[in-house]
Amino acid sequence: MPTIEKERAEYSIGDLAREFDVTPRAIRFYEAQGLLAPGREGQRRIYTPRDRTRLKLTLRGKRLGLALSEIRELIDMYEPGRDQRPQLERFLAVLESHKASLAQQRADLEAQLSEIAAFERRVRKQLVARRRG
Repeated sequence: MPTIEKERAEYSIGDLAREFDVTPRAIRFYEAQGLLAPGREGQRRIYTPRDRTRLKLTLRGKRLGLALSEIRELIDMYEPGRDQRPQLERFLAVLESHKASLAQQRADLEAQLSEIAAFERRVRKQLVARRRG
């Protein structure tokens, strides 16, 4: 029978790095950006379940292509027990904006690919004409 792992009270940087398959350097970077706020025990960083959740959400936001500032804004809006509607509305706005930006990038790429294809056809025709001439 599978065991359900109980949430731990604290995590080391190595624990989180292994769990989320990121480098300790990346975790320190997220800390420097204000996304994580571990406690300290001497030089050792002590991460809480809250930090673990924030790291998880940060990595999810990165997979979506969100900027760290957007991720931090969204995460900072969350407070347990508080109405989550403003956070959800802001998240939706960020997603819609990001989606529009990606759609524009896709349209730009398609236009560039079309232009490249046209130039390729011209160059191939010129090469064929030079071989014959």
